[in-house]
Amino acid sequence: MMVPVRCFTCGKVVGEHWEEFKQRTNENGESAESVLDDLGIERPCCRRMLVSHKDLVDIVSPYQ
Repeated sequence: MMVPVRCFTCGKVVGEHWEEFKQRTNENGESAESVLDDLGIERPCCRRMLVSHKDLVDIVSPYQ
């Protein structure tokens, strides 16, 4: 599904960082830790939102 716009725990906006995070970790091969540090996402709850997200749009969309 879509990445959540806000962190479930603290409410900080994290959705705006998803595209850059995905690009830098998948295409550029950077570590998730260094990308999150560079993006300014410091709280563990916010880091969890991006690291644990699984993009399911392509899998779910045929069934809608």
